Amino acid sequence: MTTVKKPLLACLQGERQPIPPVWLMRQAGRYLPEYRALRAEKGGFLALVNDSAAAAEVTIQPIRRFGFDGAILFSDILMVPAALGQDLTFGVGEGPALTPALVDHALSGLLLALERLNPVYETVRQVAAQLPPQTTFLGFAGSPWTVATYMVAGHGSKDQSETRRFAYGDPAAFAEIIGAISACTIDYLSKQIEAGVEAVQLFDSWSGSLSPAQFERWVIAPNAAIVAALHARHPGVPVIGFPKGAGEKLPAYARETGVDAVGVDETIDPEWAAANLPNGMPVQGNLDPLVLIAGGSAMAQAAQRILDAFADRPHIFNLGHGILQDTPIAHVEQLLAYIRSVR
Repeated sequence: MTTVKKPLLACLQGERQPIPPVWLMRQAGRYLPEYRALRAEKGGFLALVNDSAAAAEVTIQPIRRFGFDGAILFSDILMVPAALGQDLTFGVGEGPALTPALVDHALSGLLLALERLNPVYETVRQVAAQLPPQTTFLGFAGSPWTVATYMVAGHGSKDQSETRRFAYGDPAAFAEIIGAISACTIDYLSKQIEAGVEAVQLFDSWSGSLSPAQFERWVIAPNAAIVAALHARHPGVPVIGFPKGAGEKLPAYARETGVDAVGVDETIDPEWAAANLPNGMPVQGNLDPLVLIAGGSAMAQAAQRILDAFADRPHIFNLGHGILQDTPIAHVEQLLAYIRSVR
């Protein structure tokens, strides 16, 4: 039987591709009319995530429309706090809320609810059965620091100051929270792999708010533990690390966490990243989501600069963060056509 080549998976395993494989963070989401229609039918975001058939459909929608090289599981990083016992809600027009907030409630007072993750595993199984054979299936979880910022404060914030104060004021209690998130995340990603994903990504959306010492303690150390555990349980399954905002700390993250590939956000000069990241390490990124909205020559020039910078190493073309909901579909089509034609 002939095995169909998966360009994105091969890239994550260290094989440079003649045409960089492409997927876009948040590619399954609000910029697609088919997603908006399904979400309206299901009555909200969390209902959509917990309906495995619907979540599988959302995961596959951008593959069907654009033919991306990777499909990213449709779920949310806050499923782990829900599994750890916090109640998760999404208000209309508001961000997520977690109760009780751990800033004034002990972690030991939460009751584990691991069954809340079962719909995610069923989504994975359904997607894995439907994806085209050349498409790599990516699972994901939030990294412990980012997940902890929501668990401690009970909501998102611009500077994570409440959680940063908590970590400075009671590092032992905060280490317990980080440890609980890390242990749950290892099992969560492991079960995603067992259900059918072929690689996983750790999202650390708020890592840029930390000092170097805190970054080492709350980002690098727990991510290294997660990566080591996943590699031990699932040899050969790649782990992508995406520490948004890491800046000059990115090379240390790439070296010390043991990730197989590193995501680069849009604030990083791709030429600097190519020069400073470990030789041969696969890199993912890093087009500004706003230049994708602008389109045209600005988008082409920015994309070409990224392609040129990472031409000598395995490179997955992606955005520097999630696609924005007002992104024109035509611009996504133009970006894909450009990347797939220039080499």
